[in-house]
Amino acid sequence: MAKSVQSTDSARDTKDATESSSIGSYRSPGGHYVTVGEDPAMEKKVWRKIDTYVLPIVAMFYLLSFLDRTNVGNARVAGLQTGLKMTNKQYSIALTVTYVPYIVAELPSNLMLKAVGPNLMLPTMLTLWGIVSTLQGIVKSYSGLLACRFFLGLCEGGVFPGLVLYLSYFYPRYKMNLRVSTFFSSASVSGAFSGILAYAIIHMEGIGNRPGWAWIFILEGLFTVLFGLSSYFTLPRSVDTAWFLTAEEKRYVNAKLLEDNAHTDEEESFSWKEVLEATKLPQVWFLAIAFFLDGVVLYSLAYFSPSIIQGLGYTAAKAQLMTVPPFAVGFVVAMISAFISDRYRCRGLIVIVSSLFCVIGFAMFLGSRSHHIQYGSLFFSIPGTYTTAPTLSAWSSNNAAPQTRRATAIAIGFIMTNSGGILATWLLGSLSPAPEYTSATITLLVFSLFMAIFGAINLGYLWSQNKKKAENRRRTTVEQEKEEKSGLGDRSAWFVYNL
Repeated sequence: MAKSVQSTDSARDTKDATESSSIGSYRSPGGHYVTVGEDPAMEKKVWRKIDTYVLPIVAMFYLLSFLDRTNVGNARVAGLQTGLKMTNKQYSIALTVTYVPYIVAELPSNLMLKAVGPNLMLPTMLTLWGIVSTLQGIVKSYSGLLACRFFLGLCEGGVFPGLVLYLSYFYPRYKMNLRVSTFFSSASVSGAFSGILAYAIIHMEGIGNRPGWAWIFILEGLFTVLFGLSSYFTLPRSVDTAWFLTAEEKRYVNAKLLEDNAHTDEEESFSWKEVLEATKLPQVWFLAIAFFLDGVVLYSLAYFSPSIIQGLGYTAAKAQLMTVPPFAVGFVVAMISAFISDRYRCRGLIVIVSSLFCVIGFAMFLGSRSHHIQYGSLFFSIPGTYTTAPTLSAWSSNNAAPQTRRATAIAIGFIMTNSGGILATWLLGSLSPAPEYTSATITLLVFSLFMAIFGAINLGYLWSQNKKKAENRRRTTVEQEKEEKSGLGDRSAWFVYNL
């Protein structure tokens, strides 16, 4: 009997250590082991269906969110700052005002998502911020813009962490990074798309007695409202309510989620204890620092790329178009990196390498006075930061359980990201003179280097914890395993951290 127990434990240890994606035995919340049969046809079909019906809607949500928050950079180049008689300091204040309610709303929004239902909460948020974004196009004063930016942040708060949490309802951990990167990469698409749109829209100057920059807000905001209203009818609440899955397919997906430990020891209702537990996880805080650093880099480039390119000697209209290629490359690099990350389970390595891409880009911009080289530097820094952000998001989601603990960990990460956004609005907005942006570039270079360092620290910590868990599993009998304290979540010896 002892030999049989050891053999069973050894096989299970091998499965845990490799995080095999094949169907096998898994532990249910009740402590029982269930076997799900291997079914390659079903495996291919269910994920293709979810990718078809859920992922595009999520990607469009984030594309519109990022577009409506950052198109102010395109509007600035098109004459917003001059039209409303704003100083550089006032422009930075307008951007900062967006982030205060945005940050405050993130954690409550994520915790409410399950109770209200993502199929209701996410479309409502989208529709409301679309209305506010549209109203930016009719403001006639600086104070009016401030009011719009405040409510834009309030309505958008929690969108990104909410979407990450929502996807975790449908995908196992080992499939998350490609999906998170798919929808986050829509942000880089929005960076390219907004440049093309702005180039076309600013030629509407004078129509309806409105300046070209106003039409950027009006047209893009109206599209967001329409998409938000349509999503009430297209966004499923969960796997069990997904109209496009058969009963057999729903059982299969739920089994895969359970096998992956995504739903192990799930609490049945919200728990403040789990919120507190999330704040005690070292991996949450290692990544929180990386999130903050990446937030500074990400939003510096998102808000100021048109201004940076205009400073290289291009006209306002040409600067809008010149933002497109770096963001397009960013999308491609992020998707390739996400595939590698999911295929080889190497989140940490991707974070480190993409952070070093940012270091290379900022070093090029800082070290050369050639406008061609400085423009070329954006092909390193933009793909670098737009790869780092979704990988951090997937990594954070992968390594916290149960659901409330995971939702809190995700929200903490994005609170830190958007706190970094506040610094970004000042760093290039008024603290570092254009067109050289010397002090800002040095700061972003150093921050990028520290992103890589904290990615490496988190990778080392999770590796050491997995090693300890493997040793605990080897020493545990089947009976002791069944008696393991409930509610451990990711601290369970059978929860293998994603590296």
